[in-house]
Amino acid sequence: MKLAKKTLNERSSHLYDVIIVGGGVGGLSAAVYLQRYRLSCLIVEKGRGRSFWMQDLRNYLGLPPDTPGRELLQQGQDYALSLGADYLRGYVEEVQDEGETFAVKVKVGKQDSLYPVFRSKYLIAASGIIDNLPQLEEMQNVYEYAGYNLHVCMICDGYEMSDKLCGLFVGSEAAINTAFVLNWFTPYITVFTHGKVEVGAEMRQKLRDYGYPLVETPIRRFLGHKHEMSGVELVDGSTVKLETGLVAMGSHYYNEYLKAIDLQWKGGNLVTDSMCRTSHPRIFAVGDLKEGVNQVSIAVADGTLAATAIWKEIRRASAPRRWEQNLIGAVS
Repeated sequence: MKLAKKTLNERSSHLYDVIIVGGGVGGLSAAVYLQRYRLSCLIVEKGRGRSFWMQDLRNYLGLPPDTPGRELLQQGQDYALSLGADYLRGYVEEVQDEGETFAVKVKVGKQDSLYPVFRSKYLIAASGIIDNLPQLEEMQNVYEYAGYNLHVCMICDGYEMSDKLCGLFVGSEAAINTAFVLNWFTPYITVFTHGKVEVGAEMRQKLRDYGYPLVETPIRRFLGHKHEMSGVELVDGSTVKLETGLVAMGSHYYNEYLKAIDLQWKGGNLVTDSMCRTSHPRIFAVGDLKEGVNQVSIAVADGTLAATAIWKEIRRASAPRRWEQNLIGAVS
């Protein structure tokens, strides 16, 4: 069922088999498999994760290339609910390992917030990341194009940038090196620092060697129409024509709720085995939060693996079910 403030008490004392932190494709995939394995799960979704920018899923097998990401998420949520999963919009603030169970504290509601604690035997961390975007005075101007032809993932959308005038928007000097991978798709690259990055002499020379302009003047706004970005206007009034763009300004990992637990990390990513199990035997990580390639198709597979591993463990620890009527008949 879909939980809300008024219905929280109905599940406050329930022990779930699994709590899933994150309702993106990885978390929803895990929920669908868990429920079909006849296990109980609660999905806690904070909203506005990386999947928020999936305007079109152009590389997902079996779906039309103009399928909105939100449509895939809604279908997954509806199916998980139809199978008996619980779903709550909220922000997981803390997870405590109690030994045989996890206590998961959730903030529900931005105003007059409630802080229920739910318990489960296993935990799946599917909270993912959100990409840092250029910070302009009017952020709605950025949201107008993000996920359309202003991309955040080269692996997902490099093809859409092929041989187009492309702006690379960076948040560090190291990120400028993205240009020398992006040029597989297009050599027509202009690098924008938004006036916030120190660029050394060696990198400046490398950009000159490749013919890539470096624009260090801050951006006033993006130009375009109906979600199609066509360039940028700088604070000095000048404009730069573009046909597409890639944001390489880093990401924020939603992993703070796990910091009280001793886990193996690699940067902001959790290290996992082939079944998405972390260094804690009852915590799994799927999708962008785990080490690996960040793709929708991989996150869906991760959810399948984690749910299956959990089911196998619970099944093996449970007594086999008997056909009681036949046993009673045989005795009599």
